[in-house]
Amino acid sequence: MRLFRVLTIAVLALGLAACGDPKFRRYNGPEVTKVQVHKADRKLYLISEDRVLKTYDIALGFAPVGHKQFEGDGKTPEGAYVINYKNPKSRYHLSLAISYPNEADIAFAEAQGKSPGGEIVIHGGPTGPITRRDWTWGCIAVTDREMEVIYSMVETGTPIYLMP
Repeated sequence: MRLFRVLTIAVLALGLAACGDPKFRRYNGPEVTKVQVHKADRKLYLISEDRVLKTYDIALGFAPVGHKQFEGDGKTPEGAYVINYKNPKSRYHLSLAISYPNEADIAFAEAQGKSPGGEIVIHGGPTGPITRRDWTWGCIAVTDREMEVIYSMVETGTPIYLMP
C-alpha cells in the first residue's frame, strides 16, 4: 500500500511538472552579453563576449532602409539600445522590448513636430501567413519557435546594437 502511494505521488508530480507552458524554455548556457541586428543582411546574432551563440534570419519594418524617426514610418531603428522588458503575453507569442525611443530620438521627432513612435520589439510571427519579406511596423520578427529560444537566452539590460 505504501509503494502504491509513493508511485501515485510520483506520477502526479511528473504530471504537474509537464503542465508548464511549453513556450517558456530553460537556458543554461553562456550569458548573452549583447544582441546584434544587421538589417541589410536580415540577421540577428546572440553573442557571448566575442562568440556568436545563435544566428537568426529576421523580418524588419515594411520600409527597412534608414533609422526609424517617426511613428508609422515603417523603419526599424538603428543604433545602441538595451532590452528593457520581457513580455510573456505579447500579441506575437513572446517579445523583448527595445529601449527605442531614446532621448535623442524623442528630441529629433519633437523638433519636427512629430512623434518618434515606440514599442519596438523582437517578437514571434503572426498567426496568419506572411505575404512579404519585411512586414512589421518597425519591429524585428522571427518565428515563434525561434522567439522561444531568444526569450529564454536574453535578459533585460542586455545591450542591442541595430546596424544598417
